Parts: sequence; C-alpha cells; structure tokens
Amino acid sequence: MRKITIDPITRLEGHGKITIFLQEDGSLGNCYFQVPELRGFERFCVGRPVEELIRITPRICGVCPEAHHMASAKACDAVYQVDPPRAAKKLRELLYTAFFVGDHTLHFYALGGPDFVMGPDAAPAERNILGVIRKMGLDAGRKVIELRKRAQRTVALIGGKAIHPVTALPGGMAKPLTVAERDEIVNHTDYFVEFAKFTLGVLDAVVLKNPAYMDLIRSDTYTHRFYSMGTVDAQNRVNFYDGMVRVVDPEGQEYVKFAPQDYLEVLSERTEPWTYLKFPFLKKVGWKGFVDGKNSGIYRATPLSRLNAADGMATPLAQAEYERMYATLGGKPVHHTLAMHWARVIEIVYAAERAAELARDEEILSTHIRTSPTAAPREGVGCVEAPRGTLYHHYITDERGIVKAVNLIVGTTNNHASICMSIRKAAEGLIARGSEISDAVLNRIEMAFRAYDPCLACATHAAAGQAALEVRILDSEGHLIAARRRA
Repeated sequence: MRKITIDPITRLEGHGKITIFLQEDGSLGNCYFQVPELRGFERFCVGRPVEELIRITPRICGVCPEAHHMASAKACDAVYQVDPPRAAKKLRELLYTAFFVGDHTLHFYALGGPDFVMGPDAAPAERNILGVIRKMGLDAGRKVIELRKRAQRTVALIGGKAIHPVTALPGGMAKPLTVAERDEIVNHTDYFVEFAKFTLGVLDAVVLKNPAYMDLIRSDTYTHRFYSMGTVDAQNRVNFYDGMVRVVDPEGQEYVKFAPQDYLEVLSERTEPWTYLKFPFLKKVGWKGFVDGKNSGIYRATPLSRLNAADGMATPLAQAEYERMYATLGGKPVHHTLAMHWARVIEIVYAAERAAELARDEEILSTHIRTSPTAAPREGVGCVEAPRGTLYHHYITDERGIVKAVNLIVGTTNNHASICMSIRKAAEGLIARGSEISDAVLNRIEMAFRAYDPCLACATHAAAGQAALEVRILDSEGHLIAARRRA
C-alpha cells in the first residue's frame, strides 16, 4: 500500500496533515485528516477566577480572538446571572461585526480565494495572496489592506486592542465610546459596505461567470448532505452575536431550536485515537460513523450552514444575495462544500450592513454600559457564531468564582467529522487508478477542507490520557535521520 502525505496542509490557521493510502492498483484505500497539535486551554483555565477567562481564552487564536472574547464574556454574564445594558450589547455586536468583515475578507482573498482567482491547478508559487494581487491589480490589493486596517481599527476603538480585545466584562463593557470615536467608526463602516459591494463584483466576475468553477461547485466530489446549524434571531434570520441555535435536517426542515445553555441536551462529543480534535454530533440521532444523510448525527456549522438554518438575512443587500445564491444553486438547502465561499461573501455583506446600522445608533454613546454582578457565581454558557461556526464556552465555578471545569466547542470542532468526510470524498473523486498524483490533484483535495476555513489552534483541546510526543531529526536537506515516539 502506497502512502501520500500532505504535511503541512496550507492556507489555514494551525497545523494539520492529510494522509492518503492507495491500494496496489492505485485506487484510494483510506484518507485521514489529522491534527497533531494539542492546545490545553480547557485544562489550564481551571483554577483561575472566571472573569480572567475573558482575557485568557482570546489567546487561543490570533485570527479570531474576538470570537472567544465575546463567547467568554457571555459565559461570564451567565455565571454571574447578569444582563448587560442594551448599549453594552450593541457595542459588543458592533465590535463583532467589524471583526467578521475583516476575518471573512482574509479568507476570501488570502486563503480560499487564490484557488479560484489563480485557478486550482496553478503553480503553488502563484496560488497565494501575492498572485491574487498580481492578477487583480494593485488597486484591489490596496482595497483589501485598507479594509483589514479599518476593521482592526474599529475593533481597537471598542475593544481597547486591535488583537486580543480586553473591554468586555461580566455584565457589560469597560469603556464607553466618545463622539469622535463613534464618528470615526461610522466612516469605517461606510467603507465596509462599499468594500462588500466590491467583493460581490469580484465573486461574480471570477467565480459565478466561470462555467468550469460553477460545475466544480456543483460536482458530487464536493457535495455532502448533512444537518446544518446556525444562530438565528426571533425572525429566524442569521445573527452572529445573539439568539437561538437552530438545526435543520438535510431536507431543510427544522430539527431542533434551542437556547445555547441547553447545548448538552442536543450535542454529544466523541474522540478518535488519531487526532486531538473532538467529534461533536447530534445526540438523539446518534453517532453512526463517518456517513452523511438524515440518519447520521453529523452536522455542519459553517457560513453556508448558517444560511441553510436561517429563513433569511436581516439586512437588505445581504437578503438579495441570499436569495440569488439559492436561486442559482437550485433552492434550499445547499450542500455543496465549495458554496461556503459564496455564503462567506454574503456574510461579509450582512456584517458590513449591520455594522453601519449599529454605528449610527445613538444608544452606543451611552455611558450606561455595565450592570455590576451581585449574585453568587455558578455555571454558565456563552455562545456566538464565530466565522468558522457556532462557538460554545461552558464554565463551571465554585462559590467564589474559581473555575472548576471548562468545555469549549469551537466552529472547526463542530465541523471536524464533515471535514474528514469532505477530504475523503474529494480524494475518491480525484484519484483514479493508475493516474499521476500531481500537485494540482493534491491541491484540489486541500480545497475540500479549505472551504471550511478551519482554525485548528482553536479546535484542539485536552483529551483523556497522555499526550503523544514524537521527535523527528532531519538532515540539512530535510531527510529523516531518526525518530522517537512516546505513546
């Protein structure tokens, strides 16, 4: 049996590898998506005052610290049984929508986009952000950089820091906005909206008008029928910051709708010996192995899943694009893995429009931005939609507010089983008996996980038992000299 390893996999956050085993006739034998890194945040948060987790857990990731900051703050609100003032909630959501615009932009142009702008079979040296700028022009590159700068500046004005924000507290926010800061943010959010329209134009010109790309998106190689999860508001529209979690089945019918604090009634988690990522699944459907369909408990929580789980978007341009996507792809729900890129652009539009609405809301200038906790601490769950999927923070404390246990289910963890299956199906569809396994073929396999925008540093947490350790010694040309492993 022949083994092919893609190590490391590229254009994502964190470390992972894909191991492909071929039969003697060259057909696929098996395929594994493995995450060899271990981050112990669930363990080393134990023993600390719970309010410190709002500043500690954002250090899980430098790409999406705002997501952990918000989920942690909401978990601490629940621990202390305190409801933040309306102005505080709006400030949190404004920070969060600015973050969403910047984060999704990073993936569309730098991580996932090069496969479409440069082509999935382009040379690796061209299949990157520099290649995208060279092909689309310096002005497009300047727009992307300007958007990222303005998004980070908005986060810094509200969150105190451009990376790893610090201003959310149990019961609200630590810092009000000044009029000058609000006016600056209005200017930034107006740019967000114009940039979102520009990105729609890029998507339309590069992907939607390319018949080969549309055939690739619709192909069975990149299609799986899973349940879809996402947070919705009272009208069942997509919401990133607050609401109920809704799950629809592969036919698009509502399976369950639950408050985040009840997530353990809906979800269970399992582990496998070959990865440090857990595998959540729908408890009542059950774990049936790596299979899809209505009888499998595997679900997806992605930008596309959020749109599948919702009845629409809460802003006008995003709603129009939502309707266009489903009309183009044959109606709801859509199960094409590569359509996540289109859904991600629709979410850029929604986040931009929502940020512009919040920036003009006079209530965000209120100085009444915190309700001080008075109740004894207890157990609490916080939930937001991270760019990569639904994010749960669950804290259990003692009577002094010292953390006794932490459970984190992050966006990528929700999608772990479906990522494994998407990679395997891509490998099955792309590797033919006796054919050459070229770099282009391997990149098309990587495209299956890249559509999820996985964040592996966020997703890897403590598992039972001793962490495996492998030391590999390579010579100056990269050849393996020796290896030692602790089981």
